[in-house]
Amino acid sequence: MNKPSRDFRQQHTPTEIRLNRDNASLDVDFEDGKNFSIPIELLRVESPSAEVQGHSADQKKWIGGKRGVMITEINPIGNYAVAIVFDDGHDSGFYTWDILYRFGEHQDAMWAMYLDEIKAAGLSRDPDETAKPAPQHTPYTEGTTILNKPDS
Repeated sequence: MNKPSRDFRQQHTPTEIRLNRDNASLDVDFEDGKNFSIPIELLRVESPSAEVQGHSADQKKWIGGKRGVMITEINPIGNYAVAIVFDDGHDSGFYTWDILYRFGEHQDAMWAMYLDEIKAAGLSRDPDETAKPAPQHTPYTEGTTILNKPDS
């Protein structure tokens, strides 16, 4: 019988996380040398929150209207994740280091699936012009390093 593991370490650890407003991306460098530029819109529409993912696979919500969404805050959660606040008011879901790594590695497939699903649902990436504005947060400074670990 297998003993349960108490090893909760992340498989991947970032050395630096930067907000890149020009490319509308979160740029993440990892200890293994991989670097990813993850689109902010993808981070929002595939948020790891229960609001988006539900509590089971059949509860997943496909969200349209998020083209141009931006990040207003990035807050560290211990030494394993960040909480991201978006300018549409969405602020739930922790992006662990491993989740960010998976976003980076699989973003092309995630984008393709997202585009297929919103098309099938009759949704668009474009924001609804009649929607009320989201609450405003203090804008995050362009290019600010969120996490910058010194080389060991």
